[in-house]
Amino acid sequence: MELVSGGQPLTSKNRKPVAIHSHAMDNLRYIREAMERSTSFTSVPGWGGIAMGVTALVAAVLASRPPLAERWLSIWIADAVLAALVGGWAMARKAKSQGVKLSHGVGRRFLFSLSPAIVAAGLLSVVFYRLGAAHAIPGTWLLLYGAGVVTGGTFSVRPVPVMGLCFMVLGAAAFAAPQAWSNTLLGLGFGGLHIVFGAIIARRYGG
Repeated sequence: MELVSGGQPLTSKNRKPVAIHSHAMDNLRYIREAMERSTSFTSVPGWGGIAMGVTALVAAVLASRPPLAERWLSIWIADAVLAALVGGWAMARKAKSQGVKLSHGVGRRFLFSLSPAIVAAGLLSVVFYRLGAAHAIPGTWLLLYGAGVVTGGTFSVRPVPVMGLCFMVLGAAAFAAPQAWSNTLLGLGFGGLHIVFGAIIARRYGG
């Protein structure tokens, strides 16, 4: 018989019950959170990226036509909205098929890392347009979109940050190149890079 201080026997009434179920749930929660932190965000859409690239190529062709050349900014803004809708839908669809929630874990970190650069690009576009410096908008879009993809890509698969770096290179080129090249560089970036890397992602990580 076990004794405690004072010589009193240690009975079942003296023992505190161990909350085994609660302890197990805490362990499971910790393991799940650790797995979420270490898991790459693979819900970046491959086929969705290709679709975004195709719409950008269409925008580049339209903006290069003489009758529409003066409306190039409106055309590209319309394409940006369309691409965001297509990409968002494709990402949500792929995430759902993988059982991933975009509002939790690595999905939320990916979106939060990507969003600030996109918002900054939009705000700077308004500023440049009001200052009569619309020629700086293509380089700003390419550079900041690339920066956002690089930061978001730290939580994703390897092709994503590589694509972001390529966008940043094109953005720097757009600032250095003649203004007449802007539409072509936008097409190469939002069209060509999305199609190439979208195909890579679709082949390696699914649509």
